[in-house]
Amino acid sequence: MTDPASTDDKAGADRHFDRDEVRSRILDAALGHVPFEGWTPATLALGARDAGFEAVTAIRVFPGGAVDAIRFWSERTDRQTVEACSQAGFAQRRVREKIRFLVRTRLELVTAHKEAVRNALGVLAVPTNGALAAKLLARTVDAIWYAAGDTATDFNWYTKRGLLAGVYGATLLHWLEDRSPEHADTWGFLDRRLDEVLRFPRALAEVGNWLAPFVPAFMRPSRS
Repeated sequence: MTDPASTDDKAGADRHFDRDEVRSRILDAALGHVPFEGWTPATLALGARDAGFEAVTAIRVFPGGAVDAIRFWSERTDRQTVEACSQAGFAQRRVREKIRFLVRTRLELVTAHKEAVRNALGVLAVPTNGALAAKLLARTVDAIWYAAGDTATDFNWYTKRGLLAGVYGATLLHWLEDRSPEHADTWGFLDRRLDEVLRFPRALAEVGNWLAPFVPAFMRPSRS
């Protein structure tokens, strides 16, 4: 016979179980193990242990394993990047300066875990994870444009996000190999890429119009 008191205790515990907080704690603890163990269920179990939870908790909050953890990490970093816009003077910056700041901020947020980023890209490069990789990139560039003040819902929406996806992806790969002090080479590379994509706005808009019908549904504008 079930003890009503123990059932109530369990129900109370579930009500106070903050899934995202637990995920964050396990992820933060697991990141230090990734360079040595890779993105594996064992790594998440180690993170759970280090964060003060039972190993099974990692399965509970990341039922999809490492892929779930990578997804959560990417989406959390997107939110943190957007939150950085609250600093004084951001709204008064030019759009190009906002984009540069946001791309740089997103990379700086994960600088302490560069090898974990490299490993995550390896996981996302597996063909079965291709759709997720595209979705995460789409969400990142959409978050950056939205934070920069973009409200486009016409074909410019596609053009802007397609261009930024190319800039962000190239900058990310450069950043992974950058050994310069404070990643100065990466920020110079970012400046050059932004200059290039802003050089031919009309032609790029035409390309965006042509590509729009082929853009996956998850990349289409849906903001109200």
